Amino acid sequence: MKEGIHPKYHDVDARCACGATWKTRSTKPQLHLEICSNCHPFFTGKQKLLDTEGRVERFNKKFGAQTSESRKKAAKAKKEAPAAAR
Repeated sequence: MKEGIHPKYHDVDARCACGATWKTRSTKPQLHLEICSNCHPFFTGKQKLLDTEGRVERFNKKFGAQTSESRKKAAKAKKEAPAAAR
């Protein structure tokens, strides 16, 4: 390897905004992260749903929150309606 062309490689403590720290190596002398595997929703299984503008409610109001039970009830009501009209 040529001398003087490679960056310095430091032993650093990586720090997350949640407070977690761990030792690693980096070309930067300090590592400060906003999110890590200890606080990321994918790894923790806890999803933080931020609905600041009511988007979910607007969607449900416009299209209706359909579940499998509500679809079954609607199909059953649709079948019974023509039979009652006869």
